[in-house]
Amino acid sequence: MLLENLIPNLPQLNMEIIVTALAIVCTFLIIYGLFLESEKRQDILYIIGFFGLFIYALFISSPVFVFTCLGMFVAATVELIEIMMGIHQQEKYDLKKIIRENKKIKK
Repeated sequence: MLLENLIPNLPQLNMEIIVTALAIVCTFLIIYGLFLESEKRQDILYIIGFFGLFIYALFISSPVFVFTCLGMFVAATVELIEIMMGIHQQEKYDLKKIIRENKKIKK
């Protein structure tokens, strides 16, 4: 009772709890995907994460959120297919490589 007074928007139904937990897990997957080096792994996490958030957006009936999640899901899926087919080539320019190249140019 006290918790309901402090936070009135707590989910009441089991389905709401499950979908909210799914959204939280998928959000963490997307955030974790940002820190991965491999684009293939990034895209896999993005596909899983944005699909889960798409389900959550359908559950809360937010058309803007549905469209955003669906667009990101499709974009990540297309990029993963391009990587698997060998169409998408990744340039490996990280900060360390750029610094090394700049030091060589200055010398």
